[in-house]
Amino acid sequence: MGGSRGGLAGQLGGLVRAQPRASLGLPMLLLGTYFFYCLTGSCEPLPPAAPERPEEQAAAGGRAGPGSRRFPQAIIVGVKKGGTRALLEFLRAHPAVRALGAEPHFFDRGYEKGLRWYRNLMPRTLEGQITMEKTPSYFVTKEAPKRIYNMSRDTKLIVVVRNPVTRAISDYTQTLSKNPTIPSFQALAFKNVSTGLIDTTWSAVRIGIYAKHLDNWLQYFPLSKFLFVSGERLVSDPAGEMGRVQDFLGLKRVVTDKHFYFNETKGFPCLKKPEGSSRPRCLGKSKGRPHPKIHGQVIQRLQEFYRPFNMKFYQMTGQDFGWD
Repeated sequence: MGGSRGGLAGQLGGLVRAQPRASLGLPMLLLGTYFFYCLTGSCEPLPPAAPERPEEQAAAGGRAGPGSRRFPQAIIVGVKKGGTRALLEFLRAHPAVRALGAEPHFFDRGYEKGLRWYRNLMPRTLEGQITMEKTPSYFVTKEAPKRIYNMSRDTKLIVVVRNPVTRAISDYTQTLSKNPTIPSFQALAFKNVSTGLIDTTWSAVRIGIYAKHLDNWLQYFPLSKFLFVSGERLVSDPAGEMGRVQDFLGLKRVVTDKHFYFNETKGFPCLKKPEGSSRPRCLGKSKGRPHPKIHGQVIQRLQEFYRPFNMKFYQMTGQDFGWD
């Protein structure tokens, strides 16, 4: 059905022109069928690149440069506070990767703007380069898998995961830095402190139930389309994790251990000074914040809560991340 997309539209146009006074019942029936199949994902995906019209060139910044704007062939879809920004910056050191710096939030918040708008956000790529973007909230957005699948079922998906307890505390730390008056971590994490009942409606807790979110994605994409990156190993062995990422993307292993040094102040690796730059590339001051002290019993209860979900996630992915 997808291959007849243009032909069907042409037939409809011809039928209407040929019979201007005839009943529009049949054309409307065909049109409705056409849109039904497209909206349910049965049409072929839009082409990855197309010549830009003058007005699109102007909207994208004026003069057209070399290369084409393409839909991303790979997306970092999660998770928040897992290490996605670090991974993106490490990938941008690879000459075959062109990535959008800002998070576009297209498949969760801006889908109504349309795929053409989304494609025009992307950097231009040359032959042999791949386009990427990262928006960690996609992983926990129910509609995101289907929307990305309808763009291209061949999209490669990268998920950076981290011990869900540590991730929740990091998430809370970020919120606390923006709003110091919020309740304590313990007050937000528990529905009932005395019984130890965890509040799974709190996003900082809910995001870490990785198995539940992955199950939604597997309704649309096979496991072979995913790479699960360890946020912990991205810190302790960035070159090793980057080797896996480059292999998954079909890239030469250009980013290696010679690209990294460990920043003792921040507590995570940074990229060494690139050629033509006056200083190394390290993540901003918002990364590596010290965490507030959380009572040991609270951490223990959260570990107990997440354990069965972690075990399920290990089984689903075929990877033991060592959180338990």
